[in-house]
Amino acid sequence: MNSTDNMPQHVAIVMDGNGRWAKERGLERAAGHKAGVESCRRIVKACAKRKINVLSVFAFSSENWRRPIEEVNYLMSLFLLALSQDIESLHENNIKLRFIGDLSQLDQQLQQEIKKAEKLTQNNTGLIFVIATNYGGQWDILQASQKIAVKVAAKDLQSQDITVDCFKQHLVTHDLPDPDLLIRTSGCSRISNFYLWQLSYTELFFTDVYWPDFNEIILDEAIANFQKRERRFGFTSEQIGEYDD
Repeated sequence: MNSTDNMPQHVAIVMDGNGRWAKERGLERAAGHKAGVESCRRIVKACAKRKINVLSVFAFSSENWRRPIEEVNYLMSLFLLALSQDIESLHENNIKLRFIGDLSQLDQQLQQEIKKAEKLTQNNTGLIFVIATNYGGQWDILQASQKIAVKVAAKDLQSQDITVDCFKQHLVTHDLPDPDLLIRTSGCSRISNFYLWQLSYTELFFTDVYWPDFNEIILDEAIANFQKRERRFGFTSEQIGEYDD
C-alpha cells in the first residue's frame, strides 16, 4: 500500500489491450473485453479502498464506432450487462456513478439504464466512478465551444469574458478535478483523444501490461511513481520549495 501522503485525487485510465490479450491466448476479442470488465471491477474496489476521490475510465471512444459492427454490438451489450449486474453493489459501497460523452447515440435501453444508475447513486459520497462512453477530447472541446457560442449570440456572454475558467465550466467534467494521474495499459504511449483539455498538467504512467492483467500491484506502482514526481504547474522547483515552507 502506498503512503497516504500525496495521493492522486483523480486517477484516469485508458483501458487498452483487451483484444491483444485475447489474441495471445487464442481467444475471440469478446473474451478479452469480458476479462477487461473483471479488471475494471478490481480497480474500482482498489481505488475506493485507497480513498481516491475520482476514477475515470475510457470505456468507449467516439472513434470506436469504426470497429467491426459485431464487436461494437458486443461491447454495448456488455456495458448493459455489467451495469445491471454491478449497480446495486456500487450503490451499497457508496460509489457515485457518472457517465460522460455523447450518450444520445447509444441504444435507448442503455441510455435508460445509465440514467437509472446515475439517479440511484447520485447522493453517494464515496468514490466518483466516471465512465467515458462515446467520449472524445475533441468532441468535449467542441461541445463546450458550441455552448459558449450560443451564449455569445444571445448576448448572455461577452467575448472578453471567455477565460480558461469560463471555458472549463462548459466541459462535461466541469464539476470534477482534473486528473492528477493518467494510466495507460498495453504498451502504447499516447492519450488517444481522452481528456485533451483536462490532461494539461496530469502525470502520465504507461505500462506494457494488458488491461485484463492490470491489478492492485501495478496500480500501486503507478501511484508510487506519481508520488515521487515534482509537480510544478509552471513554477520552478525553488518556488515550489518556498510555498511548502
